[in-house]
Amino acid sequence: MIVVMEPRATAGQVEAVKARLLKEGFRVHVSEGVERTIIGAIGDKTRLAGQSLEAMPGVEKIVPILKPFKLAAREFKPEDTIISLGTAQFGGGVIEVIAGPCAIETEELAMEAAMAVKAAGAKLFRGGAFKPRTSPYSFQGLGKEGLTILKRVREETGLLIVTEVMDARDVELVGEYADILQVGARNMQNFFLLRELGQQRHPVLLKRGPSATIEEWILAAEYVMSEGNNNVILCERGIRTFENYTRNTLDLSAVALAKQLTHLPVVVDPSHATGNWRLVTPMALAAIAAGADGLLIEVHPSPETAWSDGPQSLTPKHFQDLMVKVRDVASAVGKRWRERVK
Repeated sequence: MIVVMEPRATAGQVEAVKARLLKEGFRVHVSEGVERTIIGAIGDKTRLAGQSLEAMPGVEKIVPILKPFKLAAREFKPEDTIISLGTAQFGGGVIEVIAGPCAIETEELAMEAAMAVKAAGAKLFRGGAFKPRTSPYSFQGLGKEGLTILKRVREETGLLIVTEVMDARDVELVGEYADILQVGARNMQNFFLLRELGQQRHPVLLKRGPSATIEEWILAAEYVMSEGNNNVILCERGIRTFENYTRNTLDLSAVALAKQLTHLPVVVDPSHATGNWRLVTPMALAAIAAGADGLLIEVHPSPETAWSDGPQSLTPKHFQDLMVKVRDVASAVGKRWRERVK
């Protein structure tokens, strides 16, 4: 349930309600909005039987949250969550683009890709050091060596780093090198990993599983948030259907619905969704029109020689062309584009 405080409720009144809930065994999360404070309470409501929280000073009303997810629900926090990192921002009407190769291969290639995406206007660089692959014989990533390369990319270019963490035991290690920790689609319901990510403060980019419902996707975010980390970015990357002309089926309705159901930022990965570089640009633009707060784009200087996912990677020139169109579509749908700080 949520306790909606009156617009003029004092800090003391908020603390009194919070203390009352804690005493009754509730987990309490306070959200301070522009006009009023909302207190989210998770626990056994029967503990309050015969007691009236609404009679406490400063309380306007009690609203039950009927959805299975609580902290991520729009009812709990009516305003959009805005996640800011340096000059980058997710949410609040701003479009951000994360771009780079699927996997870190060599330092030279990573630096070339980073310089290209930065020149096109991106502020965040993506690249996998640990790669979950369907086949155990496929390239699995460079591991810590890849993280070291990502660190040098950040030092040389100033780009923020987004990379995947696959194991709860690696969260601290990857967190030393990355600005945003990505949970891949295959790990969306790795609950031990999600709980571990909830106990640190790096923003988490949570990809939707290939067979996950929207509710399951949001509940995965709830696992992270329930441990105290509210900096979650949802990522739609396509779901598995009977269609075989594309790698996955990009579910743009999930973008619009997630924006209605939750207050969390939502980004779209059209590269993994389509598996075809020719489809990346139109689907990226459609994602912005559908309400996405950003994009995750695979960019490789030489897609034909990429160690993984070459067919879905844009060349630097194609990425630059995409970025021009992203600005136009963002403006047309009332989104803002913040230029990179040089």
